[in-house]
Amino acid sequence: MSKNQLNSMKELINITVIDRKGEKHSLEAPTDMNMNLMEVCKAYELPVEGTCGGMALCSTCHCYVESDHELPEASDAEEDMMDQAFFVESNSRLGCQVRIVEDLDGLVVKLAPEAG
Repeated sequence: MSKNQLNSMKELINITVIDRKGEKHSLEAPTDMNMNLMEVCKAYELPVEGTCGGMALCSTCHCYVESDHELPEASDAEEDMMDQAFFVESNSRLGCQVRIVEDLDGLVVKLAPEAG
C-alpha cells in the first residue's frame, strides 16, 4: 500500500485540549463523521457548553488555537459572535466552527475562560 493510501484510511486524528485548569487532555477525533471541535469536547465530557448547538450564536465553545495549524477563515457569523465574546484573542475561534479534518492532526487548543 502506498503512503497516500494509508493516509486516506486514517479516520482518527489526535487533538490536545487544555482545560481551564491548565490540564492537557489528549483526544482522538474521527474525521469521517463531519464533527466539529465543540462536539468532540462534549463527547469527552470537557466543560464546553455549546448552548446554541453549533450555530455560532453563542460563545460557550470559545477556544484559543495554540498550535500553528492553518484553519479555514472564520465565517461572518463566527466573527460577529466573537465581536460580542469575552476574552477574545488573535487566536480565538468558536469550537463549533472548527470541522474535524485530517489536516488538524496534532491540533492544540485551550478553552477560553467562562464569561460571568
